Amino acid sequence: MRRPIVLVPACTSDIGRHQYHAAQVKYIDAVVQGAGCAPLILPALGEALELETMLAACDGIMLTGSASNVHPSHYAEAVLDPSLPQDPARDATTMPLIRAAIRRGIPLLAICRGFQEMNVALGGSLHQALHTVEGKMDHREQPDLPLEAQYGPAHTVALTPLGTMAAILGPADIAVNSLHGQGINQLAKGLAVEARAADGVVEAFSVAGAPGFTLALQWHPEWRITENAVSMKLFGAFGNACRAHLAARARPA
Repeated sequence: MRRPIVLVPACTSDIGRHQYHAAQVKYIDAVVQGAGCAPLILPALGEALELETMLAACDGIMLTGSASNVHPSHYAEAVLDPSLPQDPARDATTMPLIRAAIRRGIPLLAICRGFQEMNVALGGSLHQALHTVEGKMDHREQPDLPLEAQYGPAHTVALTPLGTMAAILGPADIAVNSLHGQGINQLAKGLAVEARAADGVVEAFSVAGAPGFTLALQWHPEWRITENAVSMKLFGAFGNACRAHLAARARPA
């Protein structure tokens, strides 16, 4: 049997004088090395995307992190800081993709921006400047540090007992990195909290009652994935779900 195909929605990026559909190498590597699947970068075409064609061709979807933020108009707010980057083409691509994938039972793994856009796509909202919210830690990275330090362990998260993540990893708290300025304000209806930071910030969730595997993570498990046993287990569970989805599609009706 062929390897499962995992769609990786691209960001739009200006390189020189031209615009590109782009995905960071570390996410593509994680699909291969962690999930054991075949990545396929999905252009950010918005309404021009052949959504049904793309969904019919894939066995899983991974939503990546990004420098850009979900536009707050999607949760009925104005932009708080205009200096922060936006990517409306990605928003227009991933929002309907998320909802359709969940309905179809296509395995879905969301990371950082993907975590946030998944919450928003399902009706939730975000804190646009989490560090300004009373009682919350500053979850942002220190940009002057080398990448190894930025992506190093920043704090622990407590897993929800008997949740999806606890079933994959066991009940113990885990150490995670932290590189996000925004975070969940209102959790969308139907989402189940899988992990929280010590300040109460939701760090992981799944979709309760979804017909397929769903897991969204606020941190970056893709960073040097083969060196992190926790990340390998999480991507391994996603890969197994993609293989099961592929096998189910291959069985005669």
